Amino acid sequence: MEGWDPNTKSTLTQIPLLTTKAGPRDGAAWTTRLKEEYKALIAYTQMNKSNDNDWFRISAANPEGTRWTGKCWYVHNLLKYEFDLQFDIPVTYPSTAPELELPQLDGKTQKMYRGGKICLTVHFKPLWAKNCPRFGIAHALCLGLAPWLAAEVPVLVDSGMIKHKDDATSTTCLSAW
Repeated sequence: MEGWDPNTKSTLTQIPLLTTKAGPRDGAAWTTRLKEEYKALIAYTQMNKSNDNDWFRISAANPEGTRWTGKCWYVHNLLKYEFDLQFDIPVTYPSTAPELELPQLDGKTQKMYRGGKICLTVHFKPLWAKNCPRFGIAHALCLGLAPWLAAEVPVLVDSGMIKHKDDATSTTCLSAW
């Protein structure tokens, strides 16, 4: 954590580390790991809300906890840009980080792979590997998705690649005048 800004350090130290090294194929151990994941996500969400920094909602899309869906958002120029978020837990989890997907942004930035998977290889994946199995979904959101949104959304908005949902409505209203 040397060289990190104080806010990132503070946030990261408040997300509980996980202890169970188990993936979706590991039966009861996976259930234990999933409980740890939920505890870390709840702690991270509560911390964000208490700091008025609420920026995502996710939940398991299946009972096994291998598919997750939700929403994430980023505020730029006082406008909220909201995106669908989805990911699957890899079979080799937690050794392999989940690939976070924002399908609405597919093809709109070079820092994304086919299907809307955000690029985390250079900065995040080595950090994940170093901290396996202590990092989980909450850590992937905190250290992977949050900085990606902060870096990419302003560029996408300023370049016109994405528009605020009210832009189309206000343009229609103005043209009627």
